[in-house]
Amino acid sequence: MLYDSRVICEYLDALAGGGKLFPLAGAARWQALRRQALGDGILDAGILRRYELAQRPEALRWQDWLAGQQAKVDHGLDAAEHEAGGWTDKFDIGHVTLACALGWINFRFPDSGWRAKRPLLAAWFARASLRPSLAQTAPRT
Repeated sequence: MLYDSRVICEYLDALAGGGKLFPLAGAARWQALRRQALGDGILDAGILRRYELAQRPEALRWQDWLAGQQAKVDHGLDAAEHEAGGWTDKFDIGHVTLACALGWINFRFPDSGWRAKRPLLAAWFARASLRPSLAQTAPRT
């Protein structure tokens, strides 16, 4: 039995012959894994924030904690913005994870305004969203 998205994705990549989403070695592998960790971190903080807002009664919400989770999301998005201008059409597990994170933010926090401060990341996401694999699996409101 396999569990955790990271393990399942690497397993599926191996079944497809390896090296499709996970570069096999070298700098490309470490960059892809770093981007994957960045996307996972954005998602983790965003999900914790969403859970607090959706499940905890308003009177019991801890505003400083919510702000801290949002700061983690923002820092992650800023880090992605810093490098997004150099991304090409190549699409590895790091790009998949970041695209999923951005799609999730759009779905759960549609008024977040993340694009306004991060035009390179927004432009990359717009291009990536045209990929059939992303377009066919985008969250629907």
